[in-house]
Amino acid sequence: QVQLVESGGGLVQPGGSLRLSCAVSGSIFTIYPMGWYRQAPGKERELVADITTGGNPNYADSVKGRFTISRDIAKNTVFLQMNSLKPEDTGVYYCRIVVHVHVEFWGQGTQVTVSS
Repeated sequence: QVQLVESGGGLVQPGGSLRLSCAVSGSIFTIYPMGWYRQAPGKERELVADITTGGNPNYADSVKGRFTISRDIAKNTVFLQMNSLKPEDTGVYYCRIVVHVHVEFWGQGTQVTVSS
């Protein structure tokens, strides 16, 4: 079974930075598309950023220029560098991997709170 574990969340003031990590373990022997999603209270889960098998990133308009998704293939870990954080970035951030059609795995989520 594939497992994803997010870490790096926490409380940060507006304008601050956080770096999230998603470590993948289990029966993963190649590179798959991965992404970061977030869910704020009262809102639906939304895509924040994803990265293709070739390493090409995509971002939600709300985070372009502030967030960067990257991957360490050797460590099977994907990162989300979040800069210039805003209160509206607050939410639970989830990592996702898609290994086959209709086969995906999610992490447990890590809380990000941006507040003064």
